[in-house]
Amino acid sequence: MPNWLLPENIADILPSEARKIEELRRVLLDNFRLYGYELVMPPMLEYIESLLTGAGQDMDLRTFKLVDQLSGRTMGLRADMTTQVARIDAHLLNRRTVTRLCYAGSVLHTKPSGLHATREPLQIGAEIYGHAGLEADAEIQELVLACLALAHVKDVRLDMCHVGVLRALLAADPLAKAEENALYALLEAKDLPSIDKLSQNFSPEVRAALMALPGLYGDISIIQKARAVLPAFTGIQTALDELEHLVRLTGTAHVTIDLADLRGYHYHSGVMFNVFVPGLPNAVARGGRYDHVGEAFGRSRPATGFSLDLRELARLLPSAERKDAILAPWGSDPALREKITALRGEGEIVIQSLPGHENEQDEFDCNRALIFDAGKWILQNVG
Repeated sequence: MPNWLLPENIADILPSEARKIEELRRVLLDNFRLYGYELVMPPMLEYIESLLTGAGQDMDLRTFKLVDQLSGRTMGLRADMTTQVARIDAHLLNRRTVTRLCYAGSVLHTKPSGLHATREPLQIGAEIYGHAGLEADAEIQELVLACLALAHVKDVRLDMCHVGVLRALLAADPLAKAEENALYALLEAKDLPSIDKLSQNFSPEVRAALMALPGLYGDISIIQKARAVLPAFTGIQTALDELEHLVRLTGTAHVTIDLADLRGYHYHSGVMFNVFVPGLPNAVARGGRYDHVGEAFGRSRPATGFSLDLRELARLLPSAERKDAILAPWGSDPALREKITALRGEGEIVIQSLPGHENEQDEFDCNRALIFDAGKWILQNVG
């Protein structure tokens, strides 16, 4: 096998694409700061017990594992940064007040999440800890929409769900509760024949509601339809009230409701959302409330947040334009070095041409050159 081959679904990022991703990362992190979010940088690997706390079976299967040569314990390469940030809030910062944290970095997956997906996403996200009210959920949704607006992405759709609906149904029927994992998978796949078969011995009320959930998808009128067709359990009514309230707070955003879209069901504790944009088959961003993750770190705090993959988002953006640059000769003339230093201090890109080589760049357009004329170094347009 050639030494230059990389593993499947792992790829280098070349100059123009790398610059596009990095500039997007800076814009989004700067915007997080405007909202009061503080940047944290969790480690790439941790002991597996900490890394997978509250993450569920799906995240366990997506996590690369290795043995620590110092302790002999199993470690994992992070497949998601949310649990790490929750650990930082609960164990290291340990603040009593509301805490807003953001992060950006690579994560690794054992398998790609889609047909053309990378196994090394560049994850960026933001989390709010310490406030149980819907105001925090609304801020997170506002922030993710602001991120996409900064990336000049249009026709954004915010798809919302709530784990409280299914959990209220399962709490009302022990037989249904025993089949929780199977029901979760079937509802996510909207597999009505299999749901019908699995639920034959459930209570009629719960069975009818489970059969209705895959069809409760559409605009915000679905919330009223759900009130009509689902049982009037307290948990269901609370979930629908919260969804309705958040829809009103999203303003002009295009919002859809999908009460069977339960991705992250085992991890989340309230409202969940996925963000879809034209050009990508999968959600570009995911988020929601996860109030119980901090329990394993000795401090349970209300929490809500979102994350997105910068590499996926950057695919939607046009190719980065080449930057104007200045070509300068290589030399030890103090006047030349002083001129180059001054130009770079003004923010100009100055590329010195090394002896015996021609300039070849993907990112830069050397449309000016430094030449020596009449006893001084001056700029001259090229071409």
